Amino acid sequence: MAFQCQRDCYMQEFDTCVVSCVPAELTLENNGKKEKLKGFNLKLKDTILFPEGGGQPDDHGTVGGVPVLRVLRQGPEAVHFISSALEEGQEVHIKLDWERRFDHMQQHSGQHLITALADTMFGYKTTSWDLGRQRSSIELDTATVKPGEMEALEVAVNEKIRAHIPVAVNLLSIDDPAVEKVRSRGLPDDHAGPIRIVDIEGVDANMCCGTHVSNLSHLQVIKILGTEKGKKNKTNLIFIAGNRVLKYAEKSYSIEKSLTGLLKTGADEHVDAVDKLQKTVKRLQKSNLIILREMAVLIAQNFKNKPDRGNFFSLHNKDGDNEFMNIIANEIGFQVKHIFFLIEQNVFALLFPDSGDWSVVYTLIAVFVQDTVIFLTVGEEKGAGLFLLAGPENIVTEVGPRVSELLQGKGAGKAGHYQGKANSLVKRAEAEALLKEHSCKLTAGEE
Repeated sequence: MAFQCQRDCYMQEFDTCVVSCVPAELTLENNGKKEKLKGFNLKLKDTILFPEGGGQPDDHGTVGGVPVLRVLRQGPEAVHFISSALEEGQEVHIKLDWERRFDHMQQHSGQHLITALADTMFGYKTTSWDLGRQRSSIELDTATVKPGEMEALEVAVNEKIRAHIPVAVNLLSIDDPAVEKVRSRGLPDDHAGPIRIVDIEGVDANMCCGTHVSNLSHLQVIKILGTEKGKKNKTNLIFIAGNRVLKYAEKSYSIEKSLTGLLKTGADEHVDAVDKLQKTVKRLQKSNLIILREMAVLIAQNFKNKPDRGNFFSLHNKDGDNEFMNIIANEIGFQVKHIFFLIEQNVFALLFPDSGDWSVVYTLIAVFVQDTVIFLTVGEEKGAGLFLLAGPENIVTEVGPRVSELLQGKGAGKAGHYQGKANSLVKRAEAEALLKEHSCKLTAGEE
């Protein structure tokens, strides 16, 4: 059947009665998360709220003062999901969210016009389309478009808009011979009733269930923003129509004014100014990285040169990256690892065979050069960042996951190194205290 919203797309208020209202659930997606709402599925004798279909989203509005959260088509009926129940047989007043509806009408009729002229002018068939919240896209059955074609298409569609061409809706029976002459991508499996044809006079006749303007002049203007590569050798044409173009122009002008104030240049020079800034930033970032690497070496050397340095080193630096932390860890740990390697390989005894019993020397060196527990973090003090642990493998293996948990992060490691990302450095002091405790045990010979 055709609903009142399809018979008169411009009607904004309507009186009808409740046919049924039964308990139901609705799954909504909010910021990427799905949530289930309990409510009621409402069926009305007729409706001016368009149910989702034909590539067009559903309408918003109220029924009897109750907000409608979703409208879906089930065969010949429209089902409205509402949060509170209405009585069967009750007379109700429907109010339509007109701004949303008229926007959908402009985008949908705009799509019909673009689709028709893209086919007529260049032979590009439309295989699907999407009415987005900010911009819409038409999938064209071509891998590429030639230079200048989209500009020519935009000129042509706006000429049709200025020509005030009427748009009519005709209802035909499914066996009417005229049905075979109209453009269509097929009927849904649960279709019932007459076939609805949207006819742009002299331009296009298309099978469609959506809501449309009654004259192309109501589209105001269409802007083709460009094209992008689609799926399976298709091309997506991106466009906006009507009030969206006005909002786009307003937003663009606002951004232009802000950039003029920030860059201290005219609008025509914005791109060059930003390009120069990006090159300057890259040079500064490169210089900053060099300084950070040199600073990392100096930090490590300063620690190693302290006679009372102990066997625990902790540092937080707002700036830095994994390489910055690794340089510090490797610089501090190198001397220790090198001497222990010589001890393990019995190198001293081989180099100085006449020096007597080297076991005493080994013990003295091992006591003097103890392994250092290193704890490094970079990033905002109370925000996200990176962390690194280094030191005796048994300590790092045991404490690493606990430190990662305190920092609400994820990490991994081997051979005395454990590092990863921290989602919060708020508990850094607790992690440091935990590592200090283990380094003290190491000094006391408990590890």
